[in-house]
Parts: sequence; C-alpha cells; structure tokens
Amino acid sequence: MTVRNIASICNMGTNASALEKDIGPEQFPINEHYFGLVNFGNTCYCNSVLQALYFCRPFRENVLAYKAQQKKKENLLTCLADLFHSIATQKKKVGVIPPKKFISRLRKENDLFDNYMQQDAHEFLNYLLNTIADILQEEKKQEKQNGKLKNGNMNEPVENNKPELTWVHEIFQGTLTNETRCLNCETVSSKDEDFLDLSVDVEQNTSITHCLRDFSNTETLCSEQKYYCETCCSKQEAQKRMRVKKLPMILALHLKRFKYMEQLHRYTKLSYRVVFPLELRLFNTSSDAVNLDRMYDLVAVVVHCGRK
Repeated sequence: MTVRNIASICNMGTNASALEKDIGPEQFPINEHYFGLVNFGNTCYCNSVLQALYFCRPFRENVLAYKAQQKKKENLLTCLADLFHSIATQKKKVGVIPPKKFISRLRKENDLFDNYMQQDAHEFLNYLLNTIADILQEEKKQEKQNGKLKNGNMNEPVENNKPELTWVHEIFQGTLTNETRCLNCETVSSKDEDFLDLSVDVEQNTSITHCLRDFSNTETLCSEQKYYCETCCSKQEAQKRMRVKKLPMILALHLKRFKYMEQLHRYTKLSYRVVFPLELRLFNTSSDAVNLDRMYDLVAVVVHCGRK
C-alpha cells in the first residue's frame, strides 16, 4: 500500500495490446510496463514479491537511481537494479522477462533459497529489504572512510556507531510503541520498536481492519505473567497494548496464515477469506503519532495458493 497519488491516464489508440484492450486503456498510466517474470522452478514466491515492489514507485525509483550510479561490484541490489531497468526500458508495454541473473545471485548469497522448493514470500521480502539496507549502509560507511583517507582525518573520532538510515527505511520503516500501564499505580511505560512490515493474525470471516484492531487490542497481564513495575518495585497486574507511533510511507502488511495446531503437532495453513479495502487509514495509532490522517491506496496483494 502506498500513500494516495493521482495517476496520469493515456489513450492507447490502435497500438494497444490485447491485455490493454481487455482491461481498458484508462487503467494503464503513461510510460508504465507490465511484464511477467519467468518461473525458474518454484520461484513464484520471489517473482510475486518483485512484481509488488516494482509497482511501489518510491522503491522502484530509488532502485533505478542506484542503477544510474557509477558501476559497482555485483550484489543482490545491482542485480535487482538491472532487472527493474530491463523492465522499465522495454519498448513493448507488456511481455515476459527472465530474472535469471537475480535468482542466480539470490541462490548464491543465501542457502535458504538455493533449491527448487517453495519458499515463504514474507521471509523473502524481509531478507531482500534488509540485504539492500545492509548494502547501502556498507557503501555509506566506505564512502566516509575513503573521505577521511583522502582528507587525512583517520584519527577523527566516530560520532556514533549507529547505522545510517537508508531509502529502504525512509520508504518502509514505521515505529510501534508498546504501552504498559500498571493497574496499581497507573504509571504508563512505553517502548518503541521499528518495523518494515506489520504481521497480523487472521481469523475466520475477517477483514484487514479487524485484523489491525485485534493487533492493538489491550491485553491484561496477570497471574504468572504479571508485569514488574519500576514505580511499585514489585510485580503487578497491568494492561499492555501496541500502537503505531510513526506511519511508514509504504505500509506492508503480513497476514499470519500459519498456526501451530497442538493436536496435529505441526503448523497448518489458515485459508480464511480476508476482506481488504482499496483504501486504508490506520486508526490504531498512539496519541503522539505523526501523519495521523495518512491514507493508503492498495497497490499489490501477494497470495499463495496451496496448502504448504
């Protein structure tokens, strides 16, 4: 989901493809390309995520900008940039492209994906975003070190060891705040936690809105799970809840469709129908949240068909 924007519309005329004629020319923005990705043996989990990311414009624009920079040593990001550039510069509007170079690099860098088995799309998304962020942070670090060498300032103290935020964080990162209220002294403590996506539980006959409401439901800590209150200096009953403190530019939601079944001693897929809106405004925000009225438009949905 991305922040609402207005897409320009173009008239396809007599050169429209069969897809454009079927869907309708008004659905195709100017200079957009719609290319399928070849499946190299159960790589649909990867292809579907790449398709979703390609149509997240801020992400795509940054990847293409990376491609335009000085030639770099091959890594997962350079391979992704080559793939996106190949799609964006096609003369045709629709077609198919084999992401062979990207898949090869992915399998080389992570043993988890170095096979022909089905993998988890959410796990791949997390790996990809974190890997890209690591690459960008390492390059920034190298640039700073090279700058110090050039200026002869190697003995300059390092301001802090905290990694710099990258455009991956600017696009996808939000902040959750975990609020805990002691029921004895009413003291409220909070702890912030950054996220690149929100994982929410699903139930039967539910919706995205309901899933988000459940995510922020108040939980009572009692009995053996009592909360240690710093003010009371003892364990007390308390109430805990999660709120969104900083809304991301692009909101990635992960529906937790696998649940451990005690009687079966294994995880089972929950194939429940989940209703989702084309527009979404988050309501489970903290009192000091930024951009409370931010509206999200649905851009992509990744759905796995099958039991495993």
